[in-house]
Amino acid sequence: MKILQINASARREGGNSTRLADSVVARLRTDHPEAEFTLRDLAATPHPVLDEVALAALFTPADQRSAAQAQRVALDDALIAEIQAHDTLVLGVPMYNFGVSVQLKTWIDAIARAGVTFRYTAQGPEGLLKGKTVYVALARGGLYRDTANDSQVPYLKSVLGFLGMTDVKFIYAEGLAMGPEAAAKGFAQAQADLNAALA
Repeated sequence: MKILQINASARREGGNSTRLADSVVARLRTDHPEAEFTLRDLAATPHPVLDEVALAALFTPADQRSAAQAQRVALDDALIAEIQAHDTLVLGVPMYNFGVSVQLKTWIDAIARAGVTFRYTAQGPEGLLKGKTVYVALARGGLYRDTANDSQVPYLKSVLGFLGMTDVKFIYAEGLAMGPEAAAKGFAQAQADLNAALA
């Protein structure tokens, strides 16, 4: 097992999604002590957003890129190579204003590349990041599970599935801003979700 943990909180320290992702990884490493582990903290090492400069670099043929363009594409290449090299992903996902963090969206924009992590065929799009298990550690201040206000889970199912990652397990810690008792209940539910995911 090769585990890649992606911390997508805007906080370097103290994020509930990071705490939850850490607990998932700790459990996986207990069950698989031989597992290799890589951590990417998107707050500690921010990735540049997909902007006009990045698009120009990506759509310029490799042999025609300027040094600056080649350097920009190489940043995305590194994230793609990293995910290709791992079979287990743990995503620490906070909810900000009903959506995913800009840190996570930027990471997704970096790894989603036509011809590399997905391709279009006569039968439709095909994800190329196959054979991976993804644990999504969701931390929310309120209660959104299975409601119309949960835009994160449908989005992540869609985008991860589009890239070929269809074995996705969601672990929910909710009510974390609703007082100590609710927060404790939320983390207890997350552990129950994790137990079920690993059963």
